[in-house]
Parts: sequence; C-alpha cells; structure tokens
Amino acid sequence: MPPIDRLQQVPPASLLKAARRLMRPLVRVMMRSGLTFPVLADALRRLYVEIAANDVLTDSRSRTDSRISLLTGVHRKEIRRLRAMPADPGDAPAIVTLASQIVARWVGTARYVDAQGRPLPLPRISNGGTVAHASSDVPASSDIPASSDIPASFDALVASVTSDIRPRAVLDDLVAHGVVFMDAEDRVQLNTEAFIPRPGGEEQLFYFARNLHDHVAAAVANISAAETARFLDRSVHYDRLTPSQVQTLRDHARTGAIRLLLDVNRLAQELTQGAPEPDPNPARRINFGIYLFDEDERPAAGGGES
Repeated sequence: MPPIDRLQQVPPASLLKAARRLMRPLVRVMMRSGLTFPVLADALRRLYVEIAANDVLTDSRSRTDSRISLLTGVHRKEIRRLRAMPADPGDAPAIVTLASQIVARWVGTARYVDAQGRPLPLPRISNGGTVAHASSDVPASSDIPASSDIPASFDALVASVTSDIRPRAVLDDLVAHGVVFMDAEDRVQLNTEAFIPRPGGEEQLFYFARNLHDHVAAAVANISAAETARFLDRSVHYDRLTPSQVQTLRDHARTGAIRLLLDVNRLAQELTQGAPEPDPNPARRINFGIYLFDEDERPAAGGGES
C-alpha cells in the first residue's frame, strides 16, 4: 500500500457514516457472542495505537508517545500500557494452512480431477504400494519414484504438500474436521469443491478475519487512491425481487463463482508448480474472493442505516 502521505484524504464525516454501516453486522455478532462495548473499546484503543506506531509513523524517530497521542486521541498513560502488551500472534490454525493446501492441490491438479474438473475420490494409498515420503525418519532410497510417477492416491497428494506429517495423521484430522470422508469403497472423498470450515469454528473465524480484512483493505486502497482504483471491487445488486427470483440468481451466481474460483486455483497451481526458475524469496500474496448476500428489505429502526 502507498505511504500514508500519498493517499487521498477521505472526508471524515462521510467515512464515519460508511463505517457505522459496515460495522453493524460485526456489532450484532459480537453482542450475540457476549463481547460487550468496553471490551471492543479497549481492543479499538489498542488497535489505534498499534496502527499509529507501525503503519502511520513510518520513521521510528517519530514514534513517541506524544505523537501517537496526538494522532489517536489516546492518553499517553494508556499508550505506554498498550505498547507494553505482547503483540497478537495472528497465526493461522494448523488445520487451515494444511487443509487449504491439500484441497487446492486436489481440485487444481489434473491427476486428481476428472474430465469435468471435479475432484476424484482417491484410494488411501497407491495401487503400486506405499508412497514414499521425505520425512526425516524415512531413509532416502534411489528406488523411491518421483512424485509425478506415483499413482494418484491420498497419500501421494499429502506427500506433494508436506513431508513432515504422516498421511494417516492428516487423513484422521481432515475426517475429524469434516473436510473429507471415507466412502463405501474405502476411498477418500472431498466433501465439497472447496474447503468450507464448520460454522463458528477456529478455521472459519480465521477466514472470516482474513477475507473481510482483505476486502476492506482493497476498498480502502481504492477510496484513498489519488488516481485510478488499484483493486477489483465490483458487485451486481438488485432490489424489489421475489423469493423465486432471488433463488434463481443465487443458484446461478454460486455455480459461476465456484467455477471461476476453481479456474483461478488451477492457474495458481500451474504457475507455482511449473515455474522453471522460481523466485528464491517470494513474498507477495494474493486473495481473490467472491461473496453473495440477500435479505428482506425493511425500514431501519430510528432512521439509521440498514
């Protein structure tokens, strides 16, 4: 993102009005979950101080308590307390990082999908025998075939992603989280065409935070851009529809969205697996997402935003 001094100034009153609307569903879910206003207020106070120190004041010499207090409106005594607190780790749950890689490889690689691009059910091990892995407790052997020569199986899929965890342990974990299941022929089946965590679980909350963060970050970059908006942020929206019209549009949008996500995933797999000279220090990430929402329109209580 460009330095703060190069961003276009957004009118504070208009921004506050927009922020009130986008925070409404967040406030609703926090209230239902028992997070009270004082807890949120303290988290926001800490966030203001953290962003001022790390993102806005890029020159370390200017990161004084007085300067941060001027920027944030937080008292210097509070700033000293907040800056002494340990940073949030922000690490992804282990199941997220591993499962997302396995599912992405499964639906994005030709040997693991059928002619229509649907993920194949996989035997747990290849018909040719046990798949070799590169973990430290397995001795190297010149007889071990290359991964591309190993018949498609769940063990081979796991081995193409990680060599640190035994495929059986990965399988048990994915079954427990509902990502895969064993069919009547003892094959491993992917539950859906994409990794969808269980509602309210640690994995779903990770994606909830990451995806909303990235969408808001893209929108903020666009409204703050001095010239052309940098990121894709488009939607199709209609009102005064019947339930059947909404259902038709919902089904059509979902089918098209899944097809596009799978297509982007396949291209990403080709780019990352087929690069002859990969960057020795890759550091950039990309997140392409699609959302769909519908509700009954109703007047907001008290004339506020809906």
